[in-house]
Amino acid sequence: MSPVGRVVTLLLTSQALRGLGYGIAAVQLGAIWRLDGLTPGGVGLMLAAVLAGTLIASLALARWGDRLGRRRVYAALYGALVCSGVVIASGGPLWLLAAVAMTGALSVEVMESGPFTTLEQVMLAGTGRPQREVVRGFGLDNAVAAVAGTAGALLGALPPDRRLLGGVLAVVGVVGVVLAAWLPASVEAPAVVPGRRVLARSRRPVVRLAALFAVDSLAGGFVVQAYLGYWLSLRYGATTQTIGVTFAVLGVLQTASLLAAPLVAGRIGLLRTMVFTHIPSNLLLAAVPFAPGLGGAIALLTARACLSQMDVPTRQAYVMTMVPADERTAAAAVTNTARYLTRPAGPALAGLILPFGLALPFVIAAAAKTAYDLTLWRIFRSVRLPS
Repeated sequence: MSPVGRVVTLLLTSQALRGLGYGIAAVQLGAIWRLDGLTPGGVGLMLAAVLAGTLIASLALARWGDRLGRRRVYAALYGALVCSGVVIASGGPLWLLAAVAMTGALSVEVMESGPFTTLEQVMLAGTGRPQREVVRGFGLDNAVAAVAGTAGALLGALPPDRRLLGGVLAVVGVVGVVLAAWLPASVEAPAVVPGRRVLARSRRPVVRLAALFAVDSLAGGFVVQAYLGYWLSLRYGATTQTIGVTFAVLGVLQTASLLAAPLVAGRIGLLRTMVFTHIPSNLLLAAVPFAPGLGGAIALLTARACLSQMDVPTRQAYVMTMVPADERTAAAAVTNTARYLTRPAGPALAGLILPFGLALPFVIAAAAKTAYDLTLWRIFRSVRLPS
């Protein structure tokens, strides 16, 4: 196997295993803490610790990741995941779990977008393949994460069991350390110039992209799946069985869109794919609350799922293509962190404005996302990417 093929295979395997573990954690972690007698406020604090860990690890990665070595940091994160699994399985004290969570190895979502993802993005982008193949790699990576996360969530439907969750996370961490050790030296960053500031050459475009991505992520937070399920039951009286089947279908279509995105980008370009597939999905989102019945709302959500994820691999590839090779780690960390910072505020704001109108969260989210798309197009349409 060639070095490039080896990198892709190892990273996709790593993504699949981690997605499986995170899928179980997304379902069972809160239930385990509740059975342990933790109050809702305590559960919130623990989840905040996980989010804070993701933020701290991402910022540290932007500053020192390339200097310490990508493979070394990747292995260290998996080592922290092993520790997290052991603490969970053994029923260790919450302060210890909170301390381990601050390493950034855990995730509160099925599809993690923290330090692991940042490293995988820059390593995939550094394979030296043509742009269309890099985009295809990002699409496949996200599709693997979606499928594995769904499988993990199905396993998480079993009765809450700390030994199951902790054991899976620990095993994933051990295998991840081994996979990191097998990565070739070619994944490392070019030589870092001592004393040069982070993002010395690409600071302005990366900051602009990070700000725009933060707006898009905040708007997306208004319509996360947990909130959609609640809204469908409130507006149309949908049962949990109907919601579960609907979300399973949406997941399949979103995975297909992740795989189709590279094909579209190969024809019309990265930026056009990001913008011109996103705007129609925003219009479909805005139409959902005006559907006359549950069937119509589900049909609109299904149509949106065919388009809504096409910007994910193209967005990642766009950032990696725009910046110099030695600034990719910092650029990925900054843009991913910006998305992670604002997204949690979305559900809270959606809940606050819901009493003023059932359609408001959808309309506001669609309007903000469309503003993001149009601004992105206006700022970057004249930017020529390296071939």
